[in-house]
Amino acid sequence: MGFLDAILGRSKPVRPDLDQLFALPSAAVTLQAAAGFEPTGLGSVCFASVEGGTFARIQEEARSLLDGSVEFTHDAYGYTWLLARHPREDVAGLVNDLHAVNTSLEEAGFGPQLLCSLVGFRDERQRSLALVYLYKRGTFYPFSPKEGGGEKRDNPLELEVRAMLGDDLTIEQDLARWFPVWGVPGL
Repeated sequence: MGFLDAILGRSKPVRPDLDQLFALPSAAVTLQAAAGFEPTGLGSVCFASVEGGTFARIQEEARSLLDGSVEFTHDAYGYTWLLARHPREDVAGLVNDLHAVNTSLEEAGFGPQLLCSLVGFRDERQRSLALVYLYKRGTFYPFSPKEGGGEKRDNPLELEVRAMLGDDLTIEQDLARWFPVWGVPGL
């Protein structure tokens, strides 16, 4: 960062560190012990769709890499979601798959299209929770939609989870960047 950047308040963007995803299995143990949230075995990667043969090839590579246990969907905003499934107790395997997909897209030059990855959890009261990794920020945040429909969040639960996982994950400090991911596959 140069002198002029410092004066104008500009900063270098955080370089994504996909290896931070490997902290999710220990965070899952903390969530289960502290709050009773168990993994669902579902995880997603979100990226902006790009047309072309290379992108179609990457999607096919993801399917073969994950032994076909993957689904692709598109949301109302035009983003593509890759949903991976694993047994509930295999958080490490799920994280490995999400990391492999992110890495494949990044190495193919689609890093700027990557938005986020998430792993889903549920407690005995059937509350949903996702730990969301923001690719461009290199941080995590919890997202919990309130039960009963509508687009309302369980903010107290999200803040509680933030406090629980502060030692396990790099938590996004700017709450304005805790974007809602309504209707996301894997939650």
